[in-house]
Amino acid sequence: MVSIAQPQSAEPQSACSVRLVTSGARRKVFEKLMHGLLMFCAVVSVITTVGIVLVLLSQALPFFGEVSLVEFFMGTEWTPLFKPQHFGILPLICGTMMVAAGSAAIAIPFGLGTAIYLSEYAKPVVRDVVKPALEILAGIPSVVFGYVAVVFISPLIKDWFPSAAYFNAANACLVVGIMILPMIVSLSEEVLRSVPRSLREAAYALGATKLDVTCGVVVPAALSGIVASFLLAISRAIGETMAVTLAAGATAHLTLNFFDSIQTMTAYIVEVSSGDIPTGSVEHSTIFAVGLTLFVMTLLINILAQWILSRMREEYE
Repeated sequence: MVSIAQPQSAEPQSACSVRLVTSGARRKVFEKLMHGLLMFCAVVSVITTVGIVLVLLSQALPFFGEVSLVEFFMGTEWTPLFKPQHFGILPLICGTMMVAAGSAAIAIPFGLGTAIYLSEYAKPVVRDVVKPALEILAGIPSVVFGYVAVVFISPLIKDWFPSAAYFNAANACLVVGIMILPMIVSLSEEVLRSVPRSLREAAYALGATKLDVTCGVVVPAALSGIVASFLLAISRAIGETMAVTLAAGATAHLTLNFFDSIQTMTAYIVEVSSGDIPTGSVEHSTIFAVGLTLFVMTLLINILAQWILSRMREEYE
């Protein structure tokens, strides 16, 4: 007998189609929710930045209504808490830049050398030990570094240079240089390791030595990222607060002697914020004037960094 095949029911296919449509609808809803959440995070970041700028401007404008911009940026004396009052911010800017330049002079050579060693010369066992140690160093609170500077580094500097003040710029430069060292090492090492291996192999094929490849090929190829790590470290040094407050002292005077006591902009903000200055007074408004100046300085450094990176960026396929 010949059996005739019965047509299969279309119900299972319909149920499968319904499940697929439902799953696709849920996926679209989830994607829309994630898109909204990410957009919300971005908007909050922008609003926070704009809010900080507005607060600084609103609080600093009354100060500049009483103190001229010429006196503020050209004056060489900063004594807003004493009589007679002087509002020249140059001593604070000079102290801040001394700490930033001194710490960069210490951290950049050692940081770049360490990054090159870890990327090109160190064995995996050594790299696995050194990198976590640097990450631990980066996680130490800044106030601990400041305490170490006071009880250990300052006495050493005083023994080596008797004419130096106990709290001085060199002390702050050393401790801040140690603090920004892990940032330079970590970022530079990652950039050096991301250089394509084909560039190294091509240099070796031409008879170059290990040192030639490192200095003539790898470092120039990663120069944009290395410079970015330097600028980020300098920005961190400019904005450092507690370690500099403890190590550098609180004497705001215009000097280029690293063995003198100085005061940075962040240290001054800490000093006035923790005092008994009446709110709304011109002395209290100096906090926001100094903070606005520090914000503008950091912004200019970031703009300079972006310009340098755009000129030096290398792209590889």
